[in-house]
Amino acid sequence: MMIRKKILFLTMILFSALGMVSCSEEDNTVDEFANWQTVNEGFFYSLSDSVKSVIAANPLETEWKRIKTWNKSDSVAGVDTDYILVKVLQAAPATETEMPLYLDTVTVHYKGCLLPSLSYRDGYVFDISYTEPFDEDIAIPSKMAVANVVNGFSTAIQNMRRGDHWLVYIPYQLGYGAAGSSPVIPGYSTLVFDIKMVDFWSVDFEENRR
Repeated sequence: MMIRKKILFLTMILFSALGMVSCSEEDNTVDEFANWQTVNEGFFYSLSDSVKSVIAANPLETEWKRIKTWNKSDSVAGVDTDYILVKVLQAAPATETEMPLYLDTVTVHYKGCLLPSLSYRDGYVFDISYTEPFDEDIAIPSKMAVANVVNGFSTAIQNMRRGDHWLVYIPYQLGYGAAGSSPVIPGYSTLVFDIKMVDFWSVDFEENRR
């Protein structure tokens, strides 16, 4: 509950920052992503502080996770942007214990969006694997190689079990960086992914199925 209120507060601050828009002197057009680096860094660092506080107060916390990127050693202290932040929307059944490896293939339902901006109050949806509203009976999961996605997404799915449903916050350092992925994702974008793990298998298993 505390973090939910924190996110609402941060969203209000975000909208305040977006209120200070910049315009082109030539045609008076509004910059959709004004103050974008400041907005995104402020949001992620504040949310990270909240998640760390919750976990420190309750080491058995299950609703929120802070997971270090797969390509950095857990034995070395890292900065906030070495981690993704996860809100567990639904946990996998207790009987599911396996998780994908880096060289595995997975099938997932997912939606990726940015933080709210001037025209997109719920965040611009830059990628989605299904037609909204989501209906698991008809939605076809997307198939992908764990190694072929950005570090933050790869980190999330390598820590998920079949049936896990997570909301994942990825700092731009583990996403598309300062350059972004033009023209869809501007630089310095925090990525917010809704992910449901359906299945996964190894390359060897897939080859043997052919």
